[in-house]
Amino acid sequence: MAFRLAQISDTHLSPRVPAFSANFSILADHLRGLRPDLVVNTGDLSLNGADDAADLVLARTAHDGLGLDWLAVPGNHDLGDDPLPKCRQPANAERLARWRAQIGPDLFLRDVPGWRLIGLNSQITATELPEAEAQIEALARALEGAAGRAVAIFLHKPLCEERMDETGVTYWCVQHAPRQRIFDLLSRHRPAFVANGHVHQWRDRGVSEGLRQIWAPSAAFIVGDAYQAVVGEKQLGYVEHLLHADGTFESRLVTLPGLMRHDIGEMPELYGPQKRLAA
Repeated sequence: MAFRLAQISDTHLSPRVPAFSANFSILADHLRGLRPDLVVNTGDLSLNGADDAADLVLARTAHDGLGLDWLAVPGNHDLGDDPLPKCRQPANAERLARWRAQIGPDLFLRDVPGWRLIGLNSQITATELPEAEAQIEALARALEGAAGRAVAIFLHKPLCEERMDETGVTYWCVQHAPRQRIFDLLSRHRPAFVANGHVHQWRDRGVSEGLRQIWAPSAAFIVGDAYQAVVGEKQLGYVEHLLHADGTFESRLVTLPGLMRHDIGEMPELYGPQKRLAA
């Protein structure tokens, strides 16, 4: 029987936004009925856990309330982001400690029949935190020790949008230098897939280097077309991965009736006005 993994993402929970909690409640009811073997949240569990511990507390309580085995990696709204120019909430030691205190480890390794599941913290990859280098070393060990298992990687940001050799500085993807270090390791120990969130769009396709990237949608909101280019499908829902012991798998988007398709561009009170795309 396949190992059923539900990848949820970008739930953006906060006591201040009952609308997002309502969407999570619909998702939670569905998952409790389905009873997957594992739930993985690929980041942005919280609206603003990077600065507000209460948001992380609510996120932890909501996930524990699933009554299911679950793991998570942090997103930019949980932990901060790459220390780029104009970054309002850079990932730092204080924010990392807050995540660990309220949610738990920011990395994970879980072996299930035929598979090794690896969770990475994409938010520290471009920082000078010692944990960033330790993560690269941990990833190398995890890949080398997979012992014939198929590997799946989970992180918040996609490694790239189209190609691993992209050099542009971007909010949406892992930055070029740390991406290349990660990709060098993955090239030697090719994973079956890399799964992420962050973009609030569903997409499942390989890139030119043959690495399959699966983007999970948000369960909370989309970023409307006036504010974000369409590079996938702007759906709400989650991704179901069926992992077979022989290393094969199937992944599919699951949409749920009742999820309210909020547009963050129409909710400036949460993250401020979104920048409109050029006409």
